[in-house]
Amino acid sequence: MNRREFLISSVAVTALVAAAPAAFAQDKLTVLGSVPSLSFPFFVHMLNQIKVEAEAQGVNLVESDGQNSAPKQTADIEAAIVQKVNAIVISPLDVNALAPAVEQAVQAGIPVVTIDRRVDGVDGILAHVGADNVKGGEAEAQAMVDAFPNGAKIFHLQGQPGAGPAIDRNKGVHNVLDSMKDKYQIVFEQTANFARAEALSVTEAGLAANGKPDAIICANDDMALGAMEACAARGFNDVKIYGFDALPEALVAVRDGKLAGTVEQFPGEQSRTAVRIAVAYAKDKTEPAEKVVLLTPIVIGKDNIDKAERIGETQ
Repeated sequence: MNRREFLISSVAVTALVAAAPAAFAQDKLTVLGSVPSLSFPFFVHMLNQIKVEAEAQGVNLVESDGQNSAPKQTADIEAAIVQKVNAIVISPLDVNALAPAVEQAVQAGIPVVTIDRRVDGVDGILAHVGADNVKGGEAEAQAMVDAFPNGAKIFHLQGQPGAGPAIDRNKGVHNVLDSMKDKYQIVFEQTANFARAEALSVTEAGLAANGKPDAIICANDDMALGAMEACAARGFNDVKIYGFDALPEALVAVRDGKLAGTVEQFPGEQSRTAVRIAVAYAKDKTEPAEKVVLLTPIVIGKDNIDKAERIGETQ
């Protein structure tokens, strides 16, 4: 850690400890709920569902926004250790960068449950709850193949390097398409860091260099919506674009025929399950039935949009 990161970390620790509500009931357990960045709607929903389950379980919750910064999220974990929280439920920004802080928490005897994104190389994590992102990537690619049985020219917008879901979704897409390269050609493949504005500019560059594709596969919905905007600006409204996360805005676009599909990975259920596992262990050392709980994602299209977890938010 360099001097700047140390200063950021120190300030963040102080701030989080100071922000811990003094009004917390002393007889209640306290859980840290940490997500990578509340600038992403997906993680806003995730933290909201952590909060819902914390209230249902009757525990105090310290909320942490990692602000898309590994030093900030690290500092929040360090602050939680100082506070002696009873459990940590975290979706880590980076599978490697958060490992030292998570290891510190485990060594301090604090049960840690990861959601959506795993942490690599740390022994003693209580459980991981997530979606099988490899299967999700496979389902997304297969939906595109089904839409183009005679072959297609494809753009592929990848997620944030180092993020577990980005790694696994990319693997899933390639698991399906690499064996059919003669029919399904990825002519443009680049990260857009899960960000809509970046996806817009990356897709514009791809269109300028490669012309119009038949389909665009995106590792999340924000990127799919950015790609959709870039295509619409050129009048390419028949490009089939696939997203991942089933955000309400993406579901509206699917319903309206602007997106071909989006992958539902049930983040609310992931979050609530993680809190239940963490609280059960913190209360009486109840071990989870499974150390790794993976929900199977499904592709949401017009025909099954009622299966989306957040369809009620599109009304």
